Amino acid sequence: MRLHRLDLTAFGPFGGTQSVDFDELSAAGLFLLHGPTGAGKTSVLDAVCYALYGSVPGARQSGQGATLRSDHAAAGTRTEVRLDLTVAGRRLEVTRQPPFERPKRRGTGTTVDKAHSSLREYDTAAGTWKDLSRSHQEIGEEITQLLGMSREQFCQVVLLPQGDFARFLRADAEARGRLLGRLFDTRRFAEVEKRLTERRRGAETRVREGDAALLADAHRMQQVAGDAMELPEAAPGEPGLAEAVLSAAAVARSTAREQLTIADRWLAAAESAQATAERDLADTRELHRLQHRYAETRRRAARLAERADDHREARERRERARRAETVAPALELRDATDTEHRRAATAETHARARLPETLADAGADALSAAARRAAEELGALESARRAERRLTALVAERATLDRQDSDDEDLRHDAETWLDDWEQTRADLQTRVDTALAAVTQAEQLAARRESAQRRLKAARDRDRLTADADAARQRTLTAAEEAVTARDHWLRLKEQRLQGIAAELAAHLTDGRPCAVCGATEHPAPARKDAGHIDRDAEESALDTSRRADAARAAAEQHEATVRTALAAATEEAGDTPTAELADHAADLEGRHARARALASGLHAAQEALRRAEAEREQRAEARQQAALRAAARVGTRDRLDRELATLEEELAQARAGADSVAERAGRLERRAELLTEAADAVRTAEDTARRLKDADARLADAAFRAGFDTPGEAAAALLDDTAHRELQRRLDDWQNEEAAVRAGLAEEDAAAASRRPDADLPAAERAAADAARRLREAASARDDAARRGAELDRLSVRVTDAVRRLAPLREEYTRVARLAALAAGTSADNERRMRLESYVLAARLEQVAAAATARLRQMSSGRYTLVHSDDRTGRGRSGLGLHVVDAWTGRERDTATLSGGETFFASLALALGLADVVTDEAGGVRLDTLFIDEGFGSLDEHTLDEVLDVLDSLRERDRSVGIVSHVADLRRRVHAQLEVVKDRSGSTLRQRGAG
Repeated sequence: MRLHRLDLTAFGPFGGTQSVDFDELSAAGLFLLHGPTGAGKTSVLDAVCYALYGSVPGARQSGQGATLRSDHAAAGTRTEVRLDLTVAGRRLEVTRQPPFERPKRRGTGTTVDKAHSSLREYDTAAGTWKDLSRSHQEIGEEITQLLGMSREQFCQVVLLPQGDFARFLRADAEARGRLLGRLFDTRRFAEVEKRLTERRRGAETRVREGDAALLADAHRMQQVAGDAMELPEAAPGEPGLAEAVLSAAAVARSTAREQLTIADRWLAAAESAQATAERDLADTRELHRLQHRYAETRRRAARLAERADDHREARERRERARRAETVAPALELRDATDTEHRRAATAETHARARLPETLADAGADALSAAARRAAEELGALESARRAERRLTALVAERATLDRQDSDDEDLRHDAETWLDDWEQTRADLQTRVDTALAAVTQAEQLAARRESAQRRLKAARDRDRLTADADAARQRTLTAAEEAVTARDHWLRLKEQRLQGIAAELAAHLTDGRPCAVCGATEHPAPARKDAGHIDRDAEESALDTSRRADAARAAAEQHEATVRTALAAATEEAGDTPTAELADHAADLEGRHARARALASGLHAAQEALRRAEAEREQRAEARQQAALRAAARVGTRDRLDRELATLEEELAQARAGADSVAERAGRLERRAELLTEAADAVRTAEDTARRLKDADARLADAAFRAGFDTPGEAAAALLDDTAHRELQRRLDDWQNEEAAVRAGLAEEDAAAASRRPDADLPAAERAAADAARRLREAASARDDAARRGAELDRLSVRVTDAVRRLAPLREEYTRVARLAALAAGTSADNERRMRLESYVLAARLEQVAAAATARLRQMSSGRYTLVHSDDRTGRGRSGLGLHVVDAWTGRERDTATLSGGETFFASLALALGLADVVTDEAGGVRLDTLFIDEGFGSLDEHTLDEVLDVLDSLRERDRSVGIVSHVADLRRRVHAQLEVVKDRSGSTLRQRGAG
């Protein structure tokens, strides 16, 4: 991979657009990236990483978008990074733009533009660029595939952070393992460890579950076998559990078979005894049945003899009832006719009781004639009814006219009263409108004066505050100027002292046999010596930094003072010389007058609306008064007509009422009279008709009773039976006949008669003997069933246990094998003497390669003194495999890398970083890395060691490789001619290239 060009816009500290031509810088093979602290040296490397992977390295990747954008950039300038590079023989250009918050083109506020990325490839044949992708994901996958490295690997291999490798040298095995694991991606080996552990746990779980199921079956067998089986003492997962369960199951099955044989014999004896008892019980029951039946038959015969008279009486009653049934129709007809006659006589009595005394004894014809006369009088009153209804309507209409006259009179009176006060009301409302209009004008004038007074008051207050601030700013400016002069004098004095003793500083680096940098001599007979007050370069640079900070503080104080005095002049021009208190009183007076004027002006609309409503009400009341007068005049003629018609109708109705209060009352009387007369006539006719029919029914009943053989109808009625009594009598006769036949048949049975002559049967004793035999049989059968069921269940469980033991055998073998592999991979096995995990073992091999590659450069940097070696020894209680030691050729001893000095740690970590870069590059598929960056750390080296390190770095240019050193060490500026300088100022940092070509 070779970098050609980098373009930055609004990125990090770079507010504008900056470009880096890596082709010019790489021409020298070694170039320097330098600048003051915080200028943005690391931001150049961040831009390279962001262009390739879309994120910045390590802890600096706090997010995207606003965190990458320069604070110095203009609002409309978008952040962009463009990188031109060659990788795997392909010339590519990557452009990335993070999300951008910009002002809206229309309206106020801001909007966010999405992030954009693009990838182009240069077509050598066509001499043009062609687009490959604009997808963030596709570009990231393409770059990662071409480089063969992740972002973390790229930052460790191409952007060599020396601080990380210094910590790597001093770190323990776990910390080294984490870094190497990220670089060499050994997750697959850790995943193998994890998978083996999971398989061990799974196999162990299956074995334990199988043993638990086996032990559960053993518990079931013990429950079935009872005391005949003892449970094994082994727990799930322990060896010997299966053999113990199988042995206990065999003993339980043998015991169950013996118990089944005993139960079979006991059952056979119980069955024989039960059969004998059942036969004896059957014979006893039959004898008992015959004896009981013969005795019962004799008792029934005695009861029949006692009830013979009742039976003869019942037969005679049934015969009388049959003869009385021929008289029943005549009896029913006579009873119905008698009931009807009594109802008719009662109705006649009630009807005559409501008649006048003159008609109380009248016949049906006389009553009918009186009813017709009442109906004729009622028909004559129909016209009088219509006249009475008309009279009611006329009275209501006359009352309505009177009510309307009263309402119109009240309306006219109210309207005239209101109109009498109209002129005064209109004058008052008009005064309110005029007052509000004048207040509106006054409020507008006072508003303008109030705003001007408030501006002057604010300016006066700013004037008073800024006057004090200007004095304080002037004092701070004078103090900063004095401090800047003092710091500069101190720096110049130290610089002069250092120049006076520079010979001693140069002599400190002289070595016999090596030429002097000043005169070129190889012999140094009398080198200068540093005195006690010698000023070195660090002290001079510290004083220079102090002087620069003092100058910056003085410039800031002067700028602040100028800003304050500008604001003071503007405030004084606005407020004038008037005191602030006077301006405040004036503003408060205007504010109060403006508030009062606005309060009066706010009533303008209400006053105008009240005047408009009053004028509308005046027109409505005048119109209402006129309409009321017109309606009153129109009602005079109507009232006269109604009075004449009322007089005529009163005269007619007086005759029709005939002393009643109303025609309706008289008509009601006539209606009730006609109704009573009609009802009475009908009741008389009905009573006469029912009397004739009752006499006929009595004659027919007497004739029917005589023909049926009864002396009187009453005897026939007494002999009748209803359906229920007839059925009950017939049932009693049938029961007598059936009982008599059954008794004769029972006394004729020879078996029953013979049984009655034998001794009485003892049925309870026979039943008890049979019950005892049946109980003993059930107990024997239950015992036999229990023994058979126990044996069958034990056989089934034994087969199940045997199958489970057979299935568990390969599981136990698998668990043993997997457990050994998992323990070996995890470093916990006794076979793993160094307790190395599988991932640590692979990383140890990689670390051994890195140490070998680093040693080739470390020997050159240390003049053959130091060698890095990998160690498999354990440290403390931890695991082994990732130890790193340094061998000192001067002493021949191996020691820990933590004992190296600061300079030794730097070039050791640099050698380790370069070696790691070589190994990771080979691991990534041998991708050629033509551009490398080394970040900081050179300030801890002496001159000789720095030369050795630069020689090693210079050797990296083999096969056209270039190395960029990121440092602010001044000596490197003299030794490395190709430079990229980062210059910072108030408007943001800029880049300058020089010495390249």
